Amino acid sequence: MTTGNDANSPTRKPRSFRVDEPEGKTASAPSGEEPRTKQKPRKPAAIPVTVSMTMEEDDPFLSQPEELDGLTPPPAKPRRRRMTPGKILLASLGFLLALALGIWTDALIRDLFERIPWLGWAAIAAAAIAAVALLALIIREIIGIRRLAKVAHLREAVAAKSRSATPKEARALAGEVSALIAVNPLSARGRKNLEALDDEIIDGPHYLAFAERELMTPLDRQARQLTVNAARRVSVVTAVSPRAFVDLAYVGFEAIRLIRAMAELYGGRPGAIGMIRLFRDVIAHLAVTGAIAAGDSLIQQVVGHGMAAKLSARLGEGVINGLMTARIGISAMDLCRPMPFAALKRPGIGDFMSDIAGFAGKSAGSGKSTDGL
Repeated sequence: MTTGNDANSPTRKPRSFRVDEPEGKTASAPSGEEPRTKQKPRKPAAIPVTVSMTMEEDDPFLSQPEELDGLTPPPAKPRRRRMTPGKILLASLGFLLALALGIWTDALIRDLFERIPWLGWAAIAAAAIAAVALLALIIREIIGIRRLAKVAHLREAVAAKSRSATPKEARALAGEVSALIAVNPLSARGRKNLEALDDEIIDGPHYLAFAERELMTPLDRQARQLTVNAARRVSVVTAVSPRAFVDLAYVGFEAIRLIRAMAELYGGRPGAIGMIRLFRDVIAHLAVTGAIAAGDSLIQQVVGHGMAAKLSARLGEGVINGLMTARIGISAMDLCRPMPFAALKRPGIGDFMSDIAGFAGKSAGSGKSTDGL
């Protein structure tokens, strides 16, 4: 009786074979064994995914020169809301004012009914319309404040989960951000690219980075253009304005308009009260971080020694006010953006310096040549 391990039994020697052998051709089997049919090898193939990714060179702030970093404000954060004596005082005075207005309206309607009844009914109708309009205004302000709170909550949640998010959490956060900015047509391409990855297996941090790059890149590019345009207008008006009061008023006007445009761009869309709170947070952040400390030497480095020597007073003042407007735009981006800067580069003052100084120099130079004519 013999076993399979007997010395007389045939043994299979190790051998090599080609994986790309033609179909039907089988490798020679050792003696005593049946030849095995070789299966057709599966060739490697790429999975077709119709996603047009946003590359790094599309980052609107990555290709800009990294200079003047000391003038760039740190990331802005919304201030904590707490009850203060000032808020209690304002709330009490507002309640008393509402009571006084109600008593005055009641007395007015009674007097009108005593004199001419149809005027009393007209007053009641006007009061009802005013009440409905006031209720609609209150609802709109509440929705605007809640929308800003949602933006801040999303930004904090994404920042907390940027390195430890599970795929389910990352998709949920990206979906909330996508729904928030869905009204903006600039986000259509990014939302389409995210939908194309619904069936793909991607870890959470990489999915959040992909979502930031796809959703925020076109919005950041538009935000940069808004900031540059506002800073250019401020620099030109400051250079040609004869009064400091006009400079201050125009800078405030451009700051309010820029902050509102940033909020609407990123899906915030605040009301009047929400806009006041957002503007206060931006200005408070700039007040804490300090103002720009720049002089003629900085202007000379960017614009050129010859032009700065001729136009140092007006040009320096215009460029510095333009840089202050750029700082306001950067802080507004920090507060209005629903995702923090992680996969994309955060803007700095150096990203706007060449545009502001070059535009101010051209405007001042053209104004001087016109005066000479």
